[in-house]
Amino acid sequence: MTNAPSSDVVVRVTGHVGRITLNRPRALNALTLDMVSEINAALAQWADDPAILAVIVDGAGERGLCAGGDIRSLYDAAKSENLNLPKRFFAIEYRMNARIAAFPKPYIPIMDGIVMGGGIGLSAHGNHRLVTARATLAMPEVGIGFIPDVGGTFLLARAPDQLGTHAALTAARLTGADALALRLADSMIDAAAIPQLIADLESCSSLEQLLIRIDRAKIEPNSSTLASERAWITRCYHADTIEQILKNLDNDPEPAAQAAAATIRRQSPSALKLTLRALRRAATLSGLPACLDQEYRIALRCMTSHDFIEGVRAAVIDKDRTPRWQPATLEHVTPTMLDPYFASLGHDELGLDIATL
Repeated sequence: MTNAPSSDVVVRVTGHVGRITLNRPRALNALTLDMVSEINAALAQWADDPAILAVIVDGAGERGLCAGGDIRSLYDAAKSENLNLPKRFFAIEYRMNARIAAFPKPYIPIMDGIVMGGGIGLSAHGNHRLVTARATLAMPEVGIGFIPDVGGTFLLARAPDQLGTHAALTAARLTGADALALRLADSMIDAAAIPQLIADLESCSSLEQLLIRIDRAKIEPNSSTLASERAWITRCYHADTIEQILKNLDNDPEPAAQAAAATIRRQSPSALKLTLRALRRAATLSGLPACLDQEYRIALRCMTSHDFIEGVRAAVIDKDRTPRWQPATLEHVTPTMLDPYFASLGHDELGLDIATL
């Protein structure tokens, strides 16, 4: 992490390296519409600029790279039933996620400290994803009546051995080593070495030199708790309904399985069922663009749902941590209730699966 000037996102070029520094440290570098617009524009320009060898993404302050999207502004829009901001924000953010995944040069996010929600979308689609041992990652959306988005369903559906399903349904907080096990990151680096690594990369005059310096910065990762729990996670989460997954967890001899069941039962029943269906469908879709299209449909429908407004109220606004979900139980969330979330938006479709970025 690094200090940066006063803009909410600082975009500049040093040597042959593009730098993007999120600079809202008091808000844990949460992403706003203006920020994702500026990042997307910079990446579009640098992709075709022969003078740019690579892009580095980091966060200002000492707390983390990015805590996600600016939930408060989305909450205010949802409460006022004005979807103009969510439509624009999600559309540009998801296009940014797709652009990162297709970026033709080394894209080097430095995942240090808090990396959640939109922060994972800004990082985990990159091609040289660096994480530290002190990083904390999560896709906590089921706790606010939402789903893992920013390509989260694509990433988690393709994680090995149902680890992604577990992470999504429990909103688990993950270590840097866990991120490697989930394939959300590629390599671990020493947090104390970040300033020197950035300086070294900015001094590179060739792609070969830059890749060598990235490789030299890698360290042996510590052990992953998530990876050590792979056996019970795999056997419990293979089911295609939340109810069966909970039965599997309840009946498993591992104490961690019962703890996971208790955690899942605290989340929004509607969000849990939406998330599991989205994950299972994402596993069959053609790739990230199609998954982002699906997430866009669901995200906009969630903006008009009771559970998103109530979940954000309980977690962010009033902070009483006692959301009153509607429906309150899994049994009252029927497949028919979920179907509209996946239906086409007609002329409002994001269209990434067929669009040119």
